[in-house]
Amino acid sequence: MAWLNRYFELDKLSTTVRREILAGITTFISMSYILFVNPNVLGAAKMDTGAVFTATALASALGCFLMGFLARYPIATAPALGINAFFSYSVVIGMGVNWQTALSGVFVASLIFLLITIFKLREMIINAIPSDLKYAISSGIGLFIAFLGLHQGGLVVANKSTVVGLGSFTTPTTWLTIFGLIITAILMIRKVPGAIFIGMFLTSILGLVTGLIKMPSHLVSGAPSLAPTFGVAVKHVGEISTPQMWVVVLTFLLVTFFDTAGTLVGLAQQAGFMKNNQMPRVGKALMSDSTAMLAGSLLGTSPVGAYVESSAGIAVGGRSGLTAVVTGICFLFGMLFSPLLTVVTDQVTAPALIIVGVLMAQSLKYVDWGHLEVAIPSFLIVLGMPLTYSISDGMALGLITYPICMIAAKRGREVHPIMYGLFFIFIIFMWVLTVG
Repeated sequence: MAWLNRYFELDKLSTTVRREILAGITTFISMSYILFVNPNVLGAAKMDTGAVFTATALASALGCFLMGFLARYPIATAPALGINAFFSYSVVIGMGVNWQTALSGVFVASLIFLLITIFKLREMIINAIPSDLKYAISSGIGLFIAFLGLHQGGLVVANKSTVVGLGSFTTPTTWLTIFGLIITAILMIRKVPGAIFIGMFLTSILGLVTGLIKMPSHLVSGAPSLAPTFGVAVKHVGEISTPQMWVVVLTFLLVTFFDTAGTLVGLAQQAGFMKNNQMPRVGKALMSDSTAMLAGSLLGTSPVGAYVESSAGIAVGGRSGLTAVVTGICFLFGMLFSPLLTVVTDQVTAPALIIVGVLMAQSLKYVDWGHLEVAIPSFLIVLGMPLTYSISDGMALGLITYPICMIAAKRGREVHPIMYGLFFIFIIFMWVLTVG
């Protein structure tokens, strides 16, 4: 125990091994839903859910170990919600790209992300995109995720007269979603650790008891094989040759980059690590994150990022990298429970998506709605993502209109040159999608 104290500086951080272990377990419980939600989401792209389950666990564990040992932060990582939805619903289903090529896009984006981290270009890119648009992107992804949850849970359905409409309450499985949403909301409001996981667990139990979900033949087994997804990203990297795919790569990069940066800073503020508005060892934290993203693409999962659920572990006293290491160990043990994948249906994961959407939408309060040159592009991003059913389309609407609005407000000089570059990139992006 003495070496743990020395390496993680537990005394300096006024914490203990016992507290760090508890924090790590708390963090895992809070985010363990991703083990079942990620295969569910990527399964829509025709990926092997068993392989995705194992890839999710391994990539999450690796990211946690790197964040714990290298950056020494109590911040856990896993495949990010939102970007996995972009992978399945926008790239594979929407654009008609096969999942193998999409996975190659994640691989290429992770290499670029790694280079950006190594050459310390983070500050330049972060400073280029205004904070208002960063908050809008995060919030827009939240609305998109929530919309997915409402649709998968049967609460929102297609309607020829009104485009979308309220689902039928005569469908028994829809009531599973309603039950899960209410239970999870109550637990979240009461600040119960692991609220999302508990909500999914109780919804699954109700489904099993009522017969709406079939009982699995067994609960514990060896980890599913990685063979269907392992190394596929490298084999198909040559298919990243069209303007459409390069825009996909750029979107993977931008969304992951800013989501990770925002999450890291927010958690660092919660834990009291920020000094002079700077996050110590942020380079190591980003290196940990980008390395996990690269490994995840090779294993067979969508981009890995820092998880806001780490706040649950921080809230119970986690202050060192030991918290993240414990969370990583829990992910490895979690691989033994793959049979539960058949129990975690769309109606079970839908409430989790809706609640995570609520959490991400809270960034809206930081947007400067008082100035139209900022409010208009921000609004188009936020509204565009769910209504176009595409994160990249929503980003395009905002990043194209932002320079125009700023010039109209005679503030064109305030726009960073990189933003003008993104303006042309997304113009090409829209052209490729609608004409090409």
